[in-house]
Amino acid sequence: MIHVTIFQNDRKECIGFQTKGHAEYADEGQDIVCAAASVLVLNTINAIDLYAEDEFSVDSDQEEGIIAFYLSDSPSKEAELLLKTMILGLEQMVDDENYAEYIDLTFEEVQQP
Repeated sequence: MIHVTIFQNDRKECIGFQTKGHAEYADEGQDIVCAAASVLVLNTINAIDLYAEDEFSVDSDQEEGIIAFYLSDSPSKEAELLLKTMILGLEQMVDDENYAEYIDLTFEEVQQP
């Protein structure tokens, strides 16, 4: 199962996220759940890098299925929109009865450094 945790500040702004695990919906290379989640997450990171001025850090471990993304500050308008779009896509996956058992999404309030 893919576990996605969205980190929010006290204003409910997304300031980071972490994915962990593999969907195991199908064999490696055929897993549409893993592919969909990966595209949502990686495209969001790439879009923030290209279209927003936000400073961030990213760590990953492909074997463990970990991607950890953290903004250095509150999100710009551009980053906020991109992150909300990613969350919308992930929520739709979680709400789909065909994929819900392969991905979960939680929100956690954290203190921003």
